[in-house]
Parts: sequence; structure tokens; C-alpha cells
Amino acid sequence: MNRLPEPRSHDGWRILRSDAGRLWATRDRPFGRAAEMAGAFRTVDADDLGQLHAKIAQQERIADTALSGSEGIARSDTSVNPQALPH
Repeated sequence: MNRLPEPRSHDGWRILRSDAGRLWATRDRPFGRAAEMAGAFRTVDADDLGQLHAKIAQQERIADTALSGSEGIARSDTSVNPQALPH
């Protein structure tokens, strides 16, 4: 694969063009478990740069939403009502 010059940068993502001409983007660092469980993919592909940038943005939105949700769960876990726990 060949490294593709990026007209729009996405920090943390590498954009490549395969020998067959397909565009790919792969995230430098893996998403956290919550983001992966929510459906965020570390590697995406597309026909053109516009589609690829849209897919990158979509994966980041999924990860951000998962992170926001997991923080809410973590906070609610610390305030569990002991009377609600099974005996």
C-alpha cells in the first residue's frame, strides 16, 4: 500500500491507497473496549477521500458516544443503593 497525501488531516489515522486503488484508513491506536463493543472499527475503506473522511468521522463519533455512555455507567455504579442489592 502507498501512503496517500491528505488534503484534510485526521489526527491519529493513517490514510493509504492499496495497489488496487482502494482507499483505506487505519487508526494508530486501538479504540477502547467500550468503543469496540459499540461498533467502532479501527480500519475502514472507501472509494474516494470524501467517503473515507466520513467513515473516519463516523468511527470517532461511535467511540465518543461509547465513552460518554461508559463514564455514565461508571459513575452510577459508585452510587449503588445497598438495599437494592440481592441478599
